[in-house]
Amino acid sequence: MKLDTNKVDDAVLALLYLGLHDGARAWKGFDWDAMDRLHERGFITNPRGKAKSVVFTEEGLERAERLLEELFGNES
Repeated sequence: MKLDTNKVDDAVLALLYLGLHDGARAWKGFDWDAMDRLHERGFITNPRGKAKSVVFTEEGLERAERLLEELFGNES
């Protein structure tokens, strides 16, 4: 199956928001290719390294919060 990587990246960014801690940090337990693409798009810091978390950029944090609500919000 061919995947729409933009949709995958949006879902990963939204799910990263669930692990938000210490301001704008999020645990980095997702697919490396998706994490690299999110970094290349300027939404998170470089995921490569020893740290167990990444830091959202301002734009990434705002987008992640919006996507979490769009993709997984319950209207009731």
